[in-house]
Amino acid sequence: MHIDEWLQAIPPLWICALVGLVIGVESLGIPLPGEIVLVSSALLSAKGVVSPVWVGVCASVGAIVGDSIGYGIGRRGGKPLFDRLGRRFPKHFGPSHIAKAEHYFHRYGMWTVFFGRFIALLRILAGPLAGALRMPYWKFLVANVLGGVVWAGGTTAVIYYLGIVAEKWLKGFSWVGLAAAVLFGIGTTWYVKRKAGRASALDERDLEGVVGSPVDV
Repeated sequence: MHIDEWLQAIPPLWICALVGLVIGVESLGIPLPGEIVLVSSALLSAKGVVSPVWVGVCASVGAIVGDSIGYGIGRRGGKPLFDRLGRRFPKHFGPSHIAKAEHYFHRYGMWTVFFGRFIALLRILAGPLAGALRMPYWKFLVANVLGGVVWAGGTTAVIYYLGIVAEKWLKGFSWVGLAAAVLFGIGTTWYVKRKAGRASALDERDLEGVVGSPVDV
């Protein structure tokens, strides 16, 4: 059963709650398919199953609250927290992942939190790592709120209107709308990752000098 079919069996109120919960837990630093759940829920809103406004609102709240709690956890646990996570979950919190995320923080400061919403790795690490690196909370909060609203609201709006078009012109072939939405999401993520990768490669020689020092934001 596809995730959109599974979601259709859930009452609208619970769909919104699930979206907020999954995205919130993902923002704490726990790898979950937050983006997939958001895209699937937005497509369901195009079919009239659930309100797109509430999907966007719940997703935004989940992103903002989850990142804020993650910030608190990271600030309390500090760098040793990531050392322990790296040993237990090397695929997501290995030294190379943490070093690269730290590099982004040192180079781009609060913009890392904002744009991190659009990149899978940073979406998981942004909150906890910002706290561990002692980023001032007010700066983190501004970037967190703006990034959460733009990512969650923007994704919901784009997928919703794509779904409307798919339902209007491709009735009986809703899978085409889903495929288009997924391809759009993959394409956008690939483009952002490519740009971020180029920026990281240009500054790779400076990475060792910034890892472990206080954040300058």
